[in-house]
Amino acid sequence: MAEIKLSFKEMCAKFTVTPRTLRYYEYIELLQPEREGRSRFYGPREVARMTLILRGRKFGFLLEELRQWLEIYDEKGTVAQMQVFNDLAERKIVELKEQQIQLSQTIEELKELRVKSVALVKKNNFQS
Repeated sequence: MAEIKLSFKEMCAKFTVTPRTLRYYEYIELLQPEREGRSRFYGPREVARMTLILRGRKFGFLLEELRQWLEIYDEKGTVAQMQVFNDLAERKIVELKEQQIQLSQTIEELKELRVKSVALVKKNNFQS
């Protein structure tokens, strides 16, 4: 059975990314498509890597972290890669929890300022 390969344009469409993004991911060695002349073709390996890259971006991982993490699979296999992922995930969870606390505090401050602002507007309207 022949391996399915996506063209550059199909890969962009499949993952809803711009051509610039796809070229950049190739430039920083996140992806290594097969080349036939000037054409690029993306097989199952590259599709899987792109899925992981976009998932990692969604969680806030840096592209360099993702590149290094993907490289571990190539060099040491799945078990080593998952151990590193667990460490990365734990750090990211701590970071996100801190951001969550900061966001909650910011929201509360903004609500308080809004209440004071409304009160000030009402006071000024009554004095006019």
